[in-house]
Amino acid sequence: MAADRGARRLLSTSSFWICCLLLLGRRAPRTAAARSGFPPQSPGSSIRTFTPFYFLVEPVDTLSVRGSSVTLNCSAYSEPSPKIEWKKDGTFLNLDSDDRRQLLPDGSLFISNVVHSKHNKPDEGYYQCVATVESLGTIVSRTAKLAVAGLPRFASQPEPSSVYAGNSAILNCEVNTDLVPFVRWEQNRQPLLLDDRVNKLPSGTLVISNTTEGDGGLYRCMVESGGPPKYSDEAELKVLPDPGITSDLIFLKQPSSLVRVIGQRAVLPCVASGLPIPTIRWMKNEEILDPESSERLVLLAGGSLEISDVTEYDAGTYFCIADNGNETIEAQAELTVQAQPEFVKQPTNIYAHESMDIVFECEVTGKPTPTVKWVKNGDMVIPSDYFKIVKEHNLQVLGLVKSDEGFYQCIAENDAGNAQAGAQLIILEHAPATTGPLPSAPRDVVASLVSTRFIKLTWRTPASDPHGDSLTYSIFYTKEGVARERVENTSHPGEMQVTIQNLMPATVYIFRVTAQNKHGSGESSAPLRVETQPEVQLPGPAPNIRAYATSSTSITVTWETPLSGNGEIQNYKLYYMEKGTDKEQDVDVSSHSHTINGLKKYTEYSFRVVAYNKHGPGVSTQDIVVQTLSDVPSAAPQNLSLEVRNSKSIMIHWQPPPPATQNGQITGYKIRYRKSSRKSDVTETLVTGTQLSQLIDGLDRGTEYNFRVAALTVNGTGPTTDWLSAETFESDLDETRVPEVPSSLHVRPLVTSIVVSWTPPENQNIVVRGYAIGYGIGSPHAQTIKVDYKQRYYTIENLDPSSHYVITLKAFNNVGEGIPLYESAVTRPHTVPDPTPMMPPVGVQASILSHDTIRITWADNSLPKHQKITDSRYYTVRWKTNIPANTKYKNANATTLSYLVTGLKPNTLYEFSVMVTKGRRSSTWSMTAHGTTFELVPTSPPKDVTVVSKEGKPRTIIVNWQPPSEANGKITGYIIYYSTDVNAEIHDWVIEPVVGNRLTHQIQELTLDTPYYFKIQARNSKGMGPMSEAVQFRTPKASGSSGKGSRLPDLGSDYKPPMSGSNSPHGSPTSPLDSNMLLVIIVSVGVITIVVVVIIAVFCTRRTTSHQKKKRAACKSVNGSHKYKGNSKDVKPPDLWIHHERLELKPIDKSPDPNPIMTDTPIPRNSQDITPVDNSMDSNIHQRRNSYRGHESEDSMSTLAGRRGMRPKMMMPFDSQPPQPVISAHPIHSLDNPHHHFHSSSLASPARSHLYHPGSPWPVGTSMSLSDRANSTESVRNTPSTDTMPASSSQTCCTDHQDPEGATSSSYLASSQEEDSGQSLPTAHVRPSHPLKSFAVPAVPPPGPPTYDPALPSTPLLSQQALNHHIHAVKTASIGTLGRSRPPMPVVVPSAPDVQETTRMLEDSESSYEPDELTKEMAHLEGLMKDLNAITTA
Repeated sequence: MAADRGARRLLSTSSFWICCLLLLGRRAPRTAAARSGFPPQSPGSSIRTFTPFYFLVEPVDTLSVRGSSVTLNCSAYSEPSPKIEWKKDGTFLNLDSDDRRQLLPDGSLFISNVVHSKHNKPDEGYYQCVATVESLGTIVSRTAKLAVAGLPRFASQPEPSSVYAGNSAILNCEVNTDLVPFVRWEQNRQPLLLDDRVNKLPSGTLVISNTTEGDGGLYRCMVESGGPPKYSDEAELKVLPDPGITSDLIFLKQPSSLVRVIGQRAVLPCVASGLPIPTIRWMKNEEILDPESSERLVLLAGGSLEISDVTEYDAGTYFCIADNGNETIEAQAELTVQAQPEFVKQPTNIYAHESMDIVFECEVTGKPTPTVKWVKNGDMVIPSDYFKIVKEHNLQVLGLVKSDEGFYQCIAENDAGNAQAGAQLIILEHAPATTGPLPSAPRDVVASLVSTRFIKLTWRTPASDPHGDSLTYSIFYTKEGVARERVENTSHPGEMQVTIQNLMPATVYIFRVTAQNKHGSGESSAPLRVETQPEVQLPGPAPNIRAYATSSTSITVTWETPLSGNGEIQNYKLYYMEKGTDKEQDVDVSSHSHTINGLKKYTEYSFRVVAYNKHGPGVSTQDIVVQTLSDVPSAAPQNLSLEVRNSKSIMIHWQPPPPATQNGQITGYKIRYRKSSRKSDVTETLVTGTQLSQLIDGLDRGTEYNFRVAALTVNGTGPTTDWLSAETFESDLDETRVPEVPSSLHVRPLVTSIVVSWTPPENQNIVVRGYAIGYGIGSPHAQTIKVDYKQRYYTIENLDPSSHYVITLKAFNNVGEGIPLYESAVTRPHTVPDPTPMMPPVGVQASILSHDTIRITWADNSLPKHQKITDSRYYTVRWKTNIPANTKYKNANATTLSYLVTGLKPNTLYEFSVMVTKGRRSSTWSMTAHGTTFELVPTSPPKDVTVVSKEGKPRTIIVNWQPPSEANGKITGYIIYYSTDVNAEIHDWVIEPVVGNRLTHQIQELTLDTPYYFKIQARNSKGMGPMSEAVQFRTPKASGSSGKGSRLPDLGSDYKPPMSGSNSPHGSPTSPLDSNMLLVIIVSVGVITIVVVVIIAVFCTRRTTSHQKKKRAACKSVNGSHKYKGNSKDVKPPDLWIHHERLELKPIDKSPDPNPIMTDTPIPRNSQDITPVDNSMDSNIHQRRNSYRGHESEDSMSTLAGRRGMRPKMMMPFDSQPPQPVISAHPIHSLDNPHHHFHSSSLASPARSHLYHPGSPWPVGTSMSLSDRANSTESVRNTPSTDTMPASSSQTCCTDHQDPEGATSSSYLASSQEEDSGQSLPTAHVRPSHPLKSFAVPAVPPPGPPTYDPALPSTPLLSQQALNHHIHAVKTASIGTLGRSRPPMPVVVPSAPDVQETTRMLEDSESSYEPDELTKEMAHLEGLMKDLNAITTA
């Protein structure tokens, strides 16, 4: 039966090879898609060019009067000439049957005898010019408004009035805005001429400034709007002589807020009257305007301000200030400047093919922000699943069809106007296929991954081109039931998978795939119907969110129910945040509006709303920003100071209130002052704008005055400062020169201060505004203090005891400082004895609370037993860490017996100490306490990530890195992510786990000449840290021959390379053989191989009987060894000895710190983990490391074995894996160690003399194994047992009896022969063979949870679990290939020996364990072991 199974295995292997050879092929570069604006140069295709089609003249807004004629201009250019039509209010006009409207030859619209009445306005509206070229498309012009002046109606009429000569007068005549240009004025029934003194405002009001007697008379206004003029009522204006008395200052006309478009004219009216006659001045924001120095600013009659050619800079708040010397009044108005839409980026013409996606770009500016709509061939584009507005204004068209061809226009519109810009879309026909075979349909199209919004498709190459290296693929998809189809192309030739993004959840899509070669596109695959996964139904954003200020401290926010609520909306959460801060607050709301109270005055806040349903929070709305209303200032101005100028004036200086208390824009300040001697009347003075000083003159000589100041906003007056007094001079003193020297200076030193006193200069006729005191040790210029001129003494504080100070005193005024007066003094010594120190705190303890917080507690023996603090003592806590060594202490004060230290670094050792201070007494520092903060997940990624290619192995790369800068704990492992698509989702990347003490890792079997992207993520006991930035590395190109680092596998002596040249680096054929000839050769080789395999199988079957007999004889000869089972614990062997009855090799290493590679390494997963060191054998056995050993060089292994004294390990056959993933169990017996480990170290020569039968060129343990690096099986073998290990022959027999299915497997030893991993071979998922079983039993590792082997560069996918020590035998399970998301890697298939050698090898392996020969071999081996024991003990 064993031979039958071996024959079947050879048959399956041969069949697999034939299939793989038939699938070999080459790849071709991908064809480029057409780009926007440029026609793709396809052979044999006729290129269509873009047709110039645009407007030469577009209609503009027009104002007309009833009965007049109007022309709306329009002209378009195209070849051939376009057809011009007109729309009014969106509806086409029928000009053929219209008597009053006609189309002019150039395309303009002429309207004769405009009709307009109260109930019939057929001509007023919005007009649009439409140009069409048959078979090309349609474009539309901007819309133009035709306004018709209505019938004259007076909103206000002139009224009789009187005015004092020299003052200003106004006469109202307000009509609707359209008729203002037609308003005329008459005086005494005669036309009134306008000039600089007499002016008409935009509203129609007449303003007469500086009136004279000649301005008196009867006034009326008239409107001429095409029909008979309409007159207003007459009103008489009387001009009175100047009475010589004062009158209140009032505004006859105040400015009102205006909205103007850039380039228009703006007039801000402002007319005031009063006696004395007022003067008018203007301010913009906080800037005083001077019309005389500006060409665009003109002061009209009465004081109105005219701004010509308005710009954006002119927007702002304007203040009209009227002042007649007695009082001042002001009014303000806002000027808003709008800008018509202008295109920053216009749409460009685009070439495209059907099923492609395109984007028309359109970027526009304007004020207010324009709205954008798109028009295709004159019709509005309605957004849908295939026509989308992206990035605010751009139009995206998905899955083009032929009917999408035409002209697309971007139309921008705001309150100031509208504009349009267009582009043409041409859909090209696919180029006809060139002569040559086209590929057939791709095979096996499947959806390998289906999510809510994306689907990953995979397929196989077409049957017509099984190699498929040069093929590119197009994936067409559409929603079920929709005719519009979209296309996605593969990223590079030969790629046979694609991910379709931006799909809708729970939606059915139809997919098909076509392949393209250099001749064209081939057949389409059968449609594949796939439905995306449903998504959790969350609410959409709440529409129409609005916010407005209701007071200076409250804002009301309103919104509507989300359009896609996806169920009942349970509540809303309103988020708001002060602008400029990052602290967001929220409130739950059950309705569609909410008022937030308690806000700061005149402060901007941002608001957003999130709807909640039973699934959770939905999509947030966009933020909207609203400012609370202004209010009166809540604080007084700051730093009020008075400066006496002379005997009649005092200058006042101040600073604005703090910004947070201004509560609006400060419009001015109110100054109040009075005499201090008696309760006199308070006088007020108003200062406007940002002026921060004011000269108060006209005061009495030698009189003291009190002053205070308050700030103003538009809301009113804020609080005032405290009264501050100053006294005017008795006489006007001289301030043309500096003061003279003070008459005297006296000093009185104390311990830490000096009291300075002085008398003023003798000459009292020179102004003294203050005194400057300078002082310092040895020099008076170290520090200077200035005091008021009234002050006569000053105490200098904070001086050093027993120090010599030099002091100077100078009087100063506005001219400068006078002559100094010097004095010196020595401060008194410090005689107070130092207080006795206090006792330091005791029992300092550090309690770790988190990764950055430690609580420090202590006791104070100077306190009562209850440790209650009743005095003013305080404690100082200091802490530091010794890494780095030069860190400084940090301190904090506490008034209790504990302190919470925060802001510490994670996983860091800190030392703490405490001292107590009471008054001037302090203790020494207490004994230190230590504490290490808890770990935290790494907060920085691994750094210095580099990727290099391994020399001689182009398909193997080495990744190196350094630990994270902020590891925040011991790094227990790394995860390497790599992918060929840097934009792929992270769960689509391939992962390679690495243990924490490794900073390098090998990755094998990569694709040649392919860019890979690598990211690394570190982890500690708390979790995963951030990923590093992606590092790109392109694998090198393949060498042209096997001599450049790419070795061919040993496929057997009968293997001959294919004649098609498939080993060429680029897959190009190197022989002129026809593809049919290649197929015949391959099939012939396959048939010959099958015949040879059948012969081998028959021959092996006939030898079965002799094999079984010899096995049973061998079992009988050594079956006595089982009698020792159960009492092996009593055997106490020496350091290294051979037990003849049991044929066991005992360990001699009792080191408490065994080599981690030798003790913690899991059982090797395949035969490559066992690496012979015999040089003669290396010539026949090719080694390859398992991924667990990818970073250990052979030199390091040899050196490690040398340090261990080269202790030989007897390797016995264990088992061999079938080629398919299965689970096979075998009993493993151990001596006295609860864990049985298998070593990956090299076999020593003495052991090999027994393992290999003399005269056989093949090792006894040679077998054929298939290895898969990416999907290698990890065998978890924990074998705690106290049973003795059977002898080699006993093991072979017992295995045969216990596991009949594995009998054949047991007859083969695992082979270490293997080929270089860089060879490109067919890929398959197969099972690696089991490793050899070792007699050596290393030291028992400590029982505990699974740990990572520090010597391994990869994290085991199956961790080892420690079992109970009392178990005597454990079945060892070999788990099949784990399901990982990595693609299949090439597999190296070692060649089998000749049939004769194989048969002889099996016979020799059986006969080598006959009883007589076994005794001789054991005696020979005992001598070798004694020699080796002498060497190791020496």
